[in-house]
Amino acid sequence: MKFVRTIFLLAAAWGFFALVPGLFAEPGPRPEYYYGFVGLALVFQLIFVMIAIDPLRYRMLVPIAILEKLSFFLPVSILYLQGRMALGPVFYGAMVDGLLMLLFGLAWFLLRKEAKAD
Repeated sequence: MKFVRTIFLLAAAWGFFALVPGLFAEPGPRPEYYYGFVGLALVFQLIFVMIAIDPLRYRMLVPIAILEKLSFFLPVSILYLQGRMALGPVFYGAMVDGLLMLLFGLAWFLLRKEAKAD
């Protein structure tokens, strides 16, 4: 359980660190999309904290957390492979999300084993 808690607390800390400064950035031509993305992503950081507090109770949220990470990692990866995105902060942030997605998958596996043991 400690490993799962640590994964989700680190994910939340990383998310707050990466996203909060974006609230003070100039969003570009479609600010509603930009601020909507940042706002929704910040809400998910609170979900990660909730999972970290009681992983067994909230284990059904873990697959949704995996999808949240996939929803940024996959499009950025595809755009990069198509040559439509350069290496930079957005790309590297998406790669961190990919790593967290894999760690969330490991957490899901560990939680399923723990739930069956109870």
